[in-house]
Amino acid sequence: MSSGPTPGRGLGRDDLDIVDPDSYADGFPHATFQRLRDEAPVSWWPEHDGGKGFWAVTRYEDLLYVSQHVELFSSAQGITLEEIEGEDFHLRRNMLEYDPPEHTRYRRLVSKPFSRREVYGYEDGIRQLARDVVIDAQGLGDRFDYVDRVAKQLPMKMLGRLLGVPDSDGDWLVEQGDALLGNLDPEMTKHPVGLTDTDEFKHIPFRSPAALELYRYAEHQAELRRGCPMDDVITKLLSPTIDGECLTELQFKNLFVLMVSAGNDTTRYTMAGGIKALAEHPEQFAEVRQACIDGDAQVVERAVEEVLRWTSVTMHFRRTATQDVELNGQQIKQGDKVVVWFSSADYDDRQFADPYTFDIHRWPNDHVAFNLRSPHLCLGAQLARMELKVLFEELLPRITSVEIDGPIERLRSNFICGMKRLPVRVTWA
Repeated sequence: MSSGPTPGRGLGRDDLDIVDPDSYADGFPHATFQRLRDEAPVSWWPEHDGGKGFWAVTRYEDLLYVSQHVELFSSAQGITLEEIEGEDFHLRRNMLEYDPPEHTRYRRLVSKPFSRREVYGYEDGIRQLARDVVIDAQGLGDRFDYVDRVAKQLPMKMLGRLLGVPDSDGDWLVEQGDALLGNLDPEMTKHPVGLTDTDEFKHIPFRSPAALELYRYAEHQAELRRGCPMDDVITKLLSPTIDGECLTELQFKNLFVLMVSAGNDTTRYTMAGGIKALAEHPEQFAEVRQACIDGDAQVVERAVEEVLRWTSVTMHFRRTATQDVELNGQQIKQGDKVVVWFSSADYDDRQFADPYTFDIHRWPNDHVAFNLRSPHLCLGAQLARMELKVLFEELLPRITSVEIDGPIERLRSNFICGMKRLPVRVTWA
């Protein structure tokens, strides 16, 4: 086991503005959040764009409390910092922006294609896709951009396979997903929030015109399935449950937008963060590689969990207080925005021993990368785990070493922690 950065060294500044997307230009600002966990675990932050400000919840236990007490901290007014009300919010609302019991009913309508049983049935298909991606990368030689040539390719191809859409649409779907989750980054969208006027798009997801493109695409795909049902996720989502319940057209379109964005981008950034961590810890790279060769599933699966904790790609979700409530000594008022920081909680030394040490043998590893122990546990958690595991098993036996081979470029975002470019040099076996 090799140590990563330790407190006070290699963690950056401890006084950054956590609202500013540019504070994340070098990765998650660990020193700032460590100071908050130690000195002000529930702290008030003003916003710069007219928002009313929010409470930042940075410790693991406090995050679990907020996530589990949905009667006190609601998702039904939005899960991002943006404040959208009335009909505009109703039009763009997705599954994550409901509270039980409505959320429970909604989730029941859409959960079957993402169940553990269904996901295990996808393994052979995922493995063949991963193998093809790795073989294609091998044809590039020993230097390439890991994000573009590997981490982006597998989720994109897998998403297309699950949805039952043509492979030729994959690049376009990824481009739209990038514009959604990268809506603060001018490289990802022509309408970056905060840098351009996006008021005309406030009624659509992520305040992005890409959502309108995806709406039209989803409507077309739904019409095709109604005429000729297929064995794919879209057909299953459009089918009534045993009780005769169905998604409304708007619910389906907003869920489709969510799947294209979260189902592709977050997995891509996790895969990129995983290979970066292994490149920076060559002895653990060698151990995971050997486990893949030997078929040691436990080592591989625990490595996947540590990668998920280490990367914590979705940095936060917002809740709204439904009544006055006290949290860790702070008086939160009804209507206040309360933001739970997963990326901070996953490095809380009250929960994780030596959190700045990357350790593939860490167990138990109750990270919150998937909103653990919450009614909003990530619907695609099992699928993401499967994709990461299979990619390791197909890639690592084929390379004997990997190292970072140039400057890393990161997404401009205070919501998603991701790398846009990760140049690597590998030695093929």
